[in-house]
Amino acid sequence: MSVGLRTELLLCIGIGLMLAALLRALRPELRRAIGHVVVLLSACVLAHGIELVAGSLAASPRVANIAHHGATLIAGVAMFRLGMLVLFHLLLPAVGVRVVRIVEDLCGAGVMVFWGLVWLSLAGVNLASLVTTSAVITGVVAFAMQDTLGNILGGIVLQLDGSMRVGDWVDIDGVRGRVSDVRWRFTAIETRNRETVYVPNSLLMKNRFMVIGSRNDTELRWRRWVWFAIEAEAPPTRVCEVLKHAVMDAEIPLVARDPEPSAVLMDVTEGHGRYALRYWLCDAREDDPTDSRVRAHALAALERAGIRSATRREERILLSEDAALRESVASDEQARRLRALSRVPLFATLSDEEKQIVSGHLVHAPFLAGDVVTRKGAVAHWLYLVIDGEAEIVDELNGHRTRVAMMGAGDIFGERGMLTGEPRSATVCAVTDLECYRLDKAGFQGVIQARPDIAQELSRVLAARAAELDALRRDAVVTSTPQGNHLDFLARIRSFFGLG
Repeated sequence: MSVGLRTELLLCIGIGLMLAALLRALRPELRRAIGHVVVLLSACVLAHGIELVAGSLAASPRVANIAHHGATLIAGVAMFRLGMLVLFHLLLPAVGVRVVRIVEDLCGAGVMVFWGLVWLSLAGVNLASLVTTSAVITGVVAFAMQDTLGNILGGIVLQLDGSMRVGDWVDIDGVRGRVSDVRWRFTAIETRNRETVYVPNSLLMKNRFMVIGSRNDTELRWRRWVWFAIEAEAPPTRVCEVLKHAVMDAEIPLVARDPEPSAVLMDVTEGHGRYALRYWLCDAREDDPTDSRVRAHALAALERAGIRSATRREERILLSEDAALRESVASDEQARRLRALSRVPLFATLSDEEKQIVSGHLVHAPFLAGDVVTRKGAVAHWLYLVIDGEAEIVDELNGHRTRVAMMGAGDIFGERGMLTGEPRSATVCAVTDLECYRLDKAGFQGVIQARPDIAQELSRVLAARAAELDALRRDAVVTSTPQGNHLDFLARIRSFFGLG
């Protein structure tokens, strides 16, 4: 080798090592690929050293020639590989262009084939005769590698037609996950269990696969189905409405507001109705946890509505019944209800007998954190008595919420709806899981009609509660309209209950 060529080779090795160090500093995740380049450059230095030693020995010109060509080949491979790393991992990302791995692999393979032909030409090989004599060999190799070629072409076609892209959530023969990479031989699918499944590209070309989400949506929207078995006696329209609003009236993470959820009766079998609650999920990775949260909110809403889930029915002969145990449980529940009523100023004027009557009409009403218990403007003729948990009173204006007050165990809300029939004056949301008793107009009507004079005291309590809420709104800088004095409330109560 001449001194000029020797200098150029050493300069090429030096530039390669500097580029490798720079790329290693800017892209630490490429340390393995950069390590391969450094190994090639080291091999080039070794081959160059062998050439120098053999060249100094007059008897070894053949060894020096082989070492020279070997150093040239290795240097070219190393520099082209380094150039591909710089192009695809440094320059293109810097201008906002990102390509899948298969493009880099194919471009790298093409560059290496080109360099191989150039190197053979520099070594004095007649390429025309080489191509002519290797046609049969090429055909045999192509036949033997038809599966590999099928994978390569499959990967190219999948990227060209856009049917599967890196980042898509897909379902392939029951394997559900996100496409993390597309290589020349396979497509890598990362599941939610942090497992990576490698699917040959040729298999994707021959079989059906499902891409989760619509190509026309800028954000993922995936409809999920949550199933419920409800007793056949429950009115289907009522069940569907309760299930739908269990999601609409709750703030459940990753559940889309648009499109709205829906509920349908899918089948009636074995003495129960099979219902599907369908909602739209925004993150495919969180499908099972979000299904669980939606299911919990729906079960709580069904219990509040007095709709029971279907259970397996069996006939058994009981030899004895523990009546004492049942009476003890019922007595404890009755005592709990009476204690809850005794803490409420609204019922302070009721006698013990009247409290017994009212307690028999209390309905257990649980809510989950994030549930909208009642919304401003809604018409509902019942009140809620908080047993455990926390709720907040909020005012909603132009989509913005302002907290007015917090409520806890012993507080009530919705009393004006039960006593006067007027729409809700504020929105109440469950901050934590909330346990309440619900009392409707029918449960209180017998008491107030038997003793109409208690309407006087009830109107004063309502007026005091309205004044308190107005004061809280002023503190929260929320505009409000005065709700009236106790005489106004007395007139509304008498009209609502038909007291004359």
